[in-house]
Amino acid sequence: MDGLPVRPRRAARPGAAGGPVRDLRGRGAHGPQWLGFAEGDIVVVSGLPGGGKSTLIKRAAPGGGIDSQDVRERWERRMPAALPYAAYRPLVRIAHYWGLWRTLRSGASVVVHDCGTQSWVRALLAATARRRGRALHLLLLDTTPQEALAGQRARGRGVSPYAFSRHRAAVGRLLRAAESGPLPAGCASVVLLDRAAAARLDRIAFRPAPPGAA
Repeated sequence: MDGLPVRPRRAARPGAAGGPVRDLRGRGAHGPQWLGFAEGDIVVVSGLPGGGKSTLIKRAAPGGGIDSQDVRERWERRMPAALPYAAYRPLVRIAHYWGLWRTLRSGASVVVHDCGTQSWVRALLAATARRRGRALHLLLLDTTPQEALAGQRARGRGVSPYAFSRHRAAVGRLLRAAESGPLPAGCASVVLLDRAAAARLDRIAFRPAPPGAA
């Protein structure tokens, strides 16, 4: 099974072989089936709503990762069907971040869903990784707005045009930073994925870092 170990390389040129940006877009069936990171690292999966983040995390992340969508669905099952999500959205967010904080405190390796618009979340994750002496990695799904909107329709849940516009702007900034440098703030590496590359991945693995690795 083809795989790709991902390690931070501070001195490498973005896009260079073995460098901090790995572009898997357009590789289709030739892309890796798994990504490997050092034990204790933190991986953030970002992209447009409906672009496939939750699907990738559920399929490939150890234990299903940490996804705010899972928390939302648990709360929806407990709430009256007539109650709009907006009424209890703050409680869902509190529950999500509380669960994330508990996992981070444990020191475990973790894969986290990120909507792209909340840079403070990545800053918190980057600071946590630094305190551990480990790294923060970004998996960035590059999907078209049409693909993302189709994904929203398929799952029967969408976001408002205003929110979608904010997501597009935030993800666009991350893509430009990854493609032209410097890396997005706090990230030691970025893996760029299109839908085909993301669909091929079936495992995100964490393994002991080699002796002396940063």
